[in-house]
Amino acid sequence: MKTAPAVAAGERFFTTEAERIARLCHAMSDRFARGGRLIAVGCSPQARSDARHVAVEFVHPVIVGKRALPALAVTHEPQQLGLLAEPDDMVIAFDDSCGWTTDDSKPVYLGIGYGGSGAEWDFDPGCDDPFVAQELIETHYHLLWELVHVFFEHRGRQGGAAQDGGPAAWLYPMLGERARDPEAVVGDVAASVLMKSEEISALRTQTLADNEDALTAAAAAMRASFEKGGRLLSFGNGGSCTDAMDAVADTSFPPNGLTPHPALDLSDDASIITAIANDIGVGAVFSRQVIAHARAQDVVLSFSTSGNSENVIEALIEARKRGVTTVAMVGYDGGKIADQKLADHVIVTRSQHIPRIQEAQASAWHALRELVG
Repeated sequence: MKTAPAVAAGERFFTTEAERIARLCHAMSDRFARGGRLIAVGCSPQARSDARHVAVEFVHPVIVGKRALPALAVTHEPQQLGLLAEPDDMVIAFDDSCGWTTDDSKPVYLGIGYGGSGAEWDFDPGCDDPFVAQELIETHYHLLWELVHVFFEHRGRQGGAAQDGGPAAWLYPMLGERARDPEAVVGDVAASVLMKSEEISALRTQTLADNEDALTAAAAAMRASFEKGGRLLSFGNGGSCTDAMDAVADTSFPPNGLTPHPALDLSDDASIITAIANDIGVGAVFSRQVIAHARAQDVVLSFSTSGNSENVIEALIEARKRGVTTVAMVGYDGGKIADQKLADHVIVTRSQHIPRIQEAQASAWHALRELVG
């Protein structure tokens, strides 16, 4: 499993950009405080998953005590941006849908982009491999989401006595008496960027090393499925839903000269999801679709950071009843999925920090996709 290029690219990128990331978080906290929103734009298959991923992280934070921040994704009609964007908003673009201007007529919103986009805040991953670049970009926007809250907490403490870091103390132990000085907070946040980038590099390496045999076996099963005319059926909840979207995009519209294969995203159709959830219950939203779509020659791929999601478990059980090959990406200790061996191939990312789990799962998925060929 190739990890060295990704680790080296991550070290270069985050070492170079740590201070700018911190300053961008500061600027974003000011915008949010004024009522601004984050609008994520991406209309190509892979970019759609990133746009939806960053939006759900801001709106539905998985860290207890963090405020929900307004964010939305524009993933099909980029011209909507001109209708939606307001002066205090922020726009983060994952492809060229925005058409950033490079002249003096700058947009009223704060722009964030990647790789020479022309945005006000452009971050270049600096690597040619699109899988590695996407992994770095995912870590980047996870850091924006995590660390913008440090400035919120600093802002809230400026007029008070509390200086202990508040609910974020366990994540940001460097915060304390220095928090009254905004420049000191920028320095502390930049240090946190480096710490978190080292953490994800180590976790990516560990995930690929620990799961090498499982990934190799899963790739062989997927190749055999596609050779028989099978399809990939993928799903997950929240951020894991967007990982499933990305898996489908990489399967049907792959980069790096890989062979395209048919794939279905069972998290994609809101009308089906809401109909099943309303009429039967949330636990059936994926299993019901497995009943409708899965054939014996197909492969089911699930994403779950906990390994305990009821609707994911029900879908895996239903797939197994039908003789469908199952692959599960899970975090923590693998949860019920790993403990009860509910999937044929289980790839475990051993961490308790959800953003880091998702980032390492992206690396594991990309490694699996390259093994499939």
